[in-house]
Amino acid sequence: MGKVRRAGYIFLWWIGDHKPRHIHVHTKDDQLITRINLDTMEPMDIAKVERKILDIIRDLKSEGRL
Repeated sequence: MGKVRRAGYIFLWWIGDHKPRHIHVHTKDDQLITRINLDTMEPMDIAKVERKILDIIRDLKSEGRL
C-alpha cells in the first residue's frame, strides 16, 4: 500500500489492486472524495474533480511513486 499526504489530501493506492489502475483520494479527515483512474485521469465516483488533485497525481506519477 502506498500513502501520501499533500495539500490537504490523502492519496492511497494498493499494488495489485483490481483494475482499472486507480488511486483513492481522501480529505485530510479521511473522507473519500473519489477514486481516479490512473490511465484516463478521470474520476470514478463523481462527475468532476478539482484540477489541484489531478496535478498532484501527475506529480506523483512523474516522481515514480505510482
